[in-house]
Amino acid sequence: MDDKFLYLMAGVVGLLLVASLVGFILGKRAVTDGAKDTVRNLNERIRAWWVMVGIFGLAFWFGKGVTLFLFMLTSFYCLREFLSMTRTRPEDHRATVAAFYIFIPLQYWLIWTEWTALFSIAIPVYAFLLLPILSVAKGNTQDFLMRSAKIQWALMLTVYCISHAPALLTLDIPGYAGQNFLLLFFLVAVVQLSDVMQYVFGKIFGKHKLAPSVSPNKTWEGLIGGGLAATAIGAALWWITPFTPLIAAGMAFSIVMAGFWGGLVLSAVKRSLGKKDWGHMIEGHGGALDRMDSVCFAAPLFYHLTNYFYTL
Repeated sequence: MDDKFLYLMAGVVGLLLVASLVGFILGKRAVTDGAKDTVRNLNERIRAWWVMVGIFGLAFWFGKGVTLFLFMLTSFYCLREFLSMTRTRPEDHRATVAAFYIFIPLQYWLIWTEWTALFSIAIPVYAFLLLPILSVAKGNTQDFLMRSAKIQWALMLTVYCISHAPALLTLDIPGYAGQNFLLLFFLVAVVQLSDVMQYVFGKIFGKHKLAPSVSPNKTWEGLIGGGLAATAIGAALWWITPFTPLIAAGMAFSIVMAGFWGGLVLSAVKRSLGKKDWGHMIEGHGGALDRMDSVCFAAPLFYHLTNYFYTL
């Protein structure tokens, strides 16, 4: 596993070095304001990728505990961005506190202890029931359904769904012991490369808007071209997974499609609130949730497909 991961990280670092060099050259050659803005956005994204790859490498180096802690922090910041933008009322303070300080650590502790049965239902069942109880105790019924649903949905997306990514480390796959971190790499690589490829194909070939009122930059050409490219990359990475090349392609395709719909759904939420980004944490990428929107939908699907077909 160590050798495989080192080869993968070396390849990623090599790609980032090439991308940085290309960004530097393009920056020197850009003349018009539009070109300068595009190149500046590109270079911001590349710098953000350097940081994210560095964090991912550190998580692998220090193991499962640090990986879970980093994903727990990610869930915390994503939940904060979601609830900060959608606004909560004083009557919901207890429910919000429970979401942050009970259910986030509980969910990741359940992964750490590999208590899979409770991990699967703690938030969808117990948080679903407890959070509105905490809110209704204040006695204010104004917009109660909307207020409760907002906190429940935020917790589901940013904690429950995202936590399925590090939960891949707990799967017991015959003949694959000690290599589960590579499954996490596979998921993250396909999700993020799909976003990048869709952006690139959309910029170069995009003519037909896919959902202009939701996400003006998404095009059919970007989805098809970028999705197929990411699927092909996933198939090429079959050697780090327990899958055959064909199954790896199928898994990658399911990740691409789930990630695409996740990005589109959360874009619709942002647009309904009159916002472009969830935050400004990551230069060139918006907030933490702007980077994790695809993972919210892709991680649970990939986890359960792998768990159903490949575990004991």
